[in-house]
Amino acid sequence: MHFRHLRVINEDRVQPGEGFPTHPHRDMEIITYVLEGAIEHKDSMGTGSVIRPGEIQHMSAGTGVTHSEYNPSQTELLHLLQIWIMPAAKSIAPSYDQKATELSKHPGELRLIASREGQGGAVKINQDTNLYACVLKAGERVRYTLQPNRYAWLQVARGTVQLNGMDLQAGDGAAVTRETDLEVAGLSAAEILLFDLA
Repeated sequence: MHFRHLRVINEDRVQPGEGFPTHPHRDMEIITYVLEGAIEHKDSMGTGSVIRPGEIQHMSAGTGVTHSEYNPSQTELLHLLQIWIMPAAKSIAPSYDQKATELSKHPGELRLIASREGQGGAVKINQDTNLYACVLKAGERVRYTLQPNRYAWLQVARGTVQLNGMDLQAGDGAAVTRETDLEVAGLSAAEILLFDLA
């Protein structure tokens, strides 16, 4: 909990028909990343949507927003990661965005899915953070170079990987400081999230 601007990553498994009733947030960047099933979102901005695997949802709570989240299925489990990032500026107008990650079109590549500029189809967030996602096959490797005075957090969403020779499995996270070159190797089929943080 709380590494640089990354506040928390909640890994939730929600039973069919269950969820989180309407509740408030403010001054927080909230990213939802679905691994299995679907989540139905409704908020006080008038947004109603369903987020599925292969999509990323972002909400800037800003001056204040209320929302509810439910598993709309009566048979399927919902498995998701909900990521909270501290905003660069407080009391901004609340906003909502949802986009396809297109990971299936870019296997074995780190794909930018959230950033301050929102370039390349990423959702735009109110913080100097770049969030990448990647699906790896067993034996595949990806490399990433951190610029000076940058930090990283690697979250293993599925499978098993090695980060610079250190074994990690689904649910593990690794904070990276005083490193420049990162190499992530898939020990099995895996899905990872990599945060490049100020």
